[in-house]
Order: sequence, then structure tokens, then C-alpha cells
Amino acid sequence: MKKAISLLILFVLISCNSTSKITGPKPLYEILISKSDGGASIRFFETLSEEREIKMLQSDADLKKKIKVEDIKTANFVILNMGEQTTFGYKITVDKVAETEAAIILTVRDIPPTTQQTSENEVFYYPVTIVKINSKKQLIIQ
Repeated sequence: MKKAISLLILFVLISCNSTSKITGPKPLYEILISKSDGGASIRFFETLSEEREIKMLQSDADLKKKIKVEDIKTANFVILNMGEQTTFGYKITVDKVAETEAAIILTVRDIPPTTQQTSENEVFYYPVTIVKINSKKQLIIQ
């Protein structure tokens, strides 16, 4: 009898448990994609802040689940292309982000591969990183 009552009390406690989601402030930035290949052949950094540009990102299979409709009004996106590399494994990433009263300052860093194996054939790799900045302030990329 005691076991039955204990199980009943346990069941009631478990079923009454609330599952509220605690949401805090969003991080200043999020790296959405960082790949050793898939970018452009030249080195460039591009800020996407207009609705049509951000919708273009949403059409990408890797990004469509990571970019919400409300992000268009509250976030900017940055495409970091490292350019052509002859060795697989290079990455480009955000080293540091600082917020000032007027702007967000991104410091970018190139990461070399852990091994330097070059292909016998002429194969090139194009590292790319896409970053979401949870702010509509001006972006400065260093």
C-alpha cells in the first residue's frame, strides 16, 4: 500500500512540473556556419543588413533553420570569405567582438590547418564563415 501511495505522489509531482523556458538576453553574435570549403575565390567581408539580402541567406539549406523571420528587423549578418587556399583545413572566424555606443567591432582571425598536406592535383578550398550579429548598429570589421 505504501508503495502504491508513493508511486501516486511521485506521478502527481512529475505531472505537475512546469516546463517554462527561461530566456535571457541574446548573445551579441552567433557563428551560424564555419566551413573549410564553400566560400568565394577572393578574400572579402560583406555585411548583409537589408531584408532582401537576409532573405537570400534564408534560401540556403544550411541556414534556413538558423535564421528566423524576426532576425530581419533585429540582426545583421556578416559573410567572411578567406579566399582561395591550396590546403584543406583553413578557417576564418571571429576572434573578438566589441560593442561601442555607435558600432559593433568584429576582429577576424585566420586559422591555419593543423596539417599542411597539399594535394597532388590542383585542388583549391574556399573557407567561409557566416556570423549573425544581434544588433542593427553599424559594423566595423578588422
